[in-house]
Amino acid sequence: MIDVKYTRIVFSFFMALLMSGIMSLVITVFNIGWVDNIVSIWLQAWLFAFSVALPTILIISPLVHRLVAIVVKPTP
Repeated sequence: MIDVKYTRIVFSFFMALLMSGIMSLVITVFNIGWVDNIVSIWLQAWLFAFSVALPTILIISPLVHRLVAIVVKPTP
């Protein structure tokens, strides 16, 4: 198992993996439809999307955590 100190990185990895996969599939199908080679086109798009998503999540997640802390009311 992975040590708990790497939680942020592991979370970011899985979030980037799943979100980039879902979004690249939706956008690919929206743009070109269900063509014969949709899987290979989608996987190529997913690889590119993931390579952008992971560093983006790692960079912006501290900002997002601060924004959430601002807009969420703490429990009494």
